Amino acid sequence: MVGPTRYAKGEAKRQEILEVALSLIAEQGFRGSTLREIAQAVGLSNAGVLHYFASKEDLFAEVLRLRDASYSTASTADSVRLDDFVSTISANADVPGLVQLYVSLSAEATHAEHGAHDFFAARFERVGVMLSDAIAQAIEQGAVRSDIDPERLARLLIAAADGLQTQWLIRGDVDMADHVAYLLSLVAP
Repeated sequence: MVGPTRYAKGEAKRQEILEVALSLIAEQGFRGSTLREIAQAVGLSNAGVLHYFASKEDLFAEVLRLRDASYSTASTADSVRLDDFVSTISANADVPGLVQLYVSLSAEATHAEHGAHDFFAARFERVGVMLSDAIAQAIEQGAVRSDIDPERLARLLIAAADGLQTQWLIRGDVDMADHVAYLLSLVAP
């Protein structure tokens, strides 16, 4: 019984690391939260933390995965409504450190060998499909014009949201959710 107990303890420690990292980054920002601070907060060394993750980039990608999971409470795991998308963007304004992590890591992950590349590739695909499905449903319900291509609009919404996050981080006065809601209003019948 040593194996399963050890595995459960390892998974619990990994989850603790993720939750502590999520909290620290949300409070102190991405640049203000070092691997050392995360390690100290969970009683490990830097190497101890990295025992649970392939790299620092992998740790940060998993933090974003945990953040995404917390946002999915308003919708099911397999679907999203357009209102949920706007609400999620609005909620991002409350956690600038996580937005900073997302923007920084997604830019770095454009290199195929980056530790978070696969996470972002899968995330863009998953979110694109979910938004495309939500747009198709909105078209059926008459909330979006019937001449709109759901897949193309989904990509544009992701691009707008990501670009608005960068502008918000730099300027601080950009209402990200309001701008995305405005974009959606442009495709209403």
